Amino acid sequence: MLMVFKAIGDEPLDTKVDVRLTSEEKARLQEDAEFAGMSMSALVRARYFGRPIIANTDQVMIRELRRQGGLLNKVHLESDGAYSAETAAALRLISDAIKSISQAGRSK
Repeated sequence: MLMVFKAIGDEPLDTKVDVRLTSEEKARLQEDAEFAGMSMSALVRARYFGRPIIANTDQVMIRELRRQGGLLNKVHLESDGAYSAETAAALRLISDAIKSISQAGRSK
């Protein structure tokens, strides 16, 4: 019996692997998958094949940082650059924070 669960790219996920874990390992895997906003299967595949995993909380933080950057840009434009040094410094900090969060997510 052929079981097709879902397609990843051009290829369907048509086979299953059973893995024995301790209850603690399974709970940790489930927690990590929930943080990343993905299924345990997708998390295991991503980790095994070296794909980046970015936690949902990280994605939310990145979206918020980008929103804050947009607001800073608006302040800069509406003030005719009166605070350009301050907004530039804040935008650099936001950019660095986004890069840091993204890199940390890839190393998990």
